[in-house]
Amino acid sequence: MPRRLTDPDYLLSEQYRSDRNLHTRAELHRRFSTNRHGWMPWVFDQLDLPERATLLEVGGGPGWLWVENRTRIPPGWRITLTDLSPGMINAARANLAGDSRFRIRTADVQALPFASETFDAVIANHMLYHVPDRDGALAEIRRVLRPGGALYAATNGANHMRELIDLALRLDPEGYFAGLQRPPADFTLENGYAQLAAHFDTIQVRRYPDALLVTEVEPLVEYVLSGLKSDERTPALADAVRAALAREIQPHGAIRITKDSGLFIARRA
Repeated sequence: MPRRLTDPDYLLSEQYRSDRNLHTRAELHRRFSTNRHGWMPWVFDQLDLPERATLLEVGGGPGWLWVENRTRIPPGWRITLTDLSPGMINAARANLAGDSRFRIRTADVQALPFASETFDAVIANHMLYHVPDRDGALAEIRRVLRPGGALYAATNGANHMRELIDLALRLDPEGYFAGLQRPPADFTLENGYAQLAAHFDTIQVRRYPDALLVTEVEPLVEYVLSGLKSDERTPALADAVRAALAREIQPHGAIRITKDSGLFIARRA
């Protein structure tokens, strides 16, 4: 299961064929996060750019970073949004239709179709852990950045969703929670610095303080099932997940789940 995170066939044909699974997981965070200043506004807050700038987002999905911050985008910014998934690109085009500040196209971060030193900033929001050749992707990102430009790379830390994953591992005699096995630590807040240091000259890390306080079973069930293949999401599996999560929530009326996310700012000289 963990290798699915970097399997392009699975990512394109199942997990990110459309924005449905991503929306399911984002909805859990939107409804139950304790930090009411949402993730996308916080990411936008970190962008330190002039009123006129050229930006590239890799793995931009349905464009939510820009949809949620549309009124904050300076008129002098020019933004290219890319994703490997045609389904995500279609969603982004629909969400950002009519906004002349955007160019939207399919592209692979491992082989970016742009000239060297084209962009003032590159944004990679929770996507570098999906990239098989991450070292090559980081080299490509540095190549397309102008001198002084920065990569804003968001990812999770080792404790992200810890309680839900621990529950999955504890209650897994029949493999019901296979989709929540602890993922490989390919690019985290703990080890990302060293990977970025091979390509960038200065690096900062900023953490986003947050947690989930979940009072309903069904959104958690949907979150768990969203990580599985469509043919794995059987009614029996859903019922087993539902019963296990209900037992966790019932004594206190809620379950608290750690969130451990943040952002690297890696700049080339």
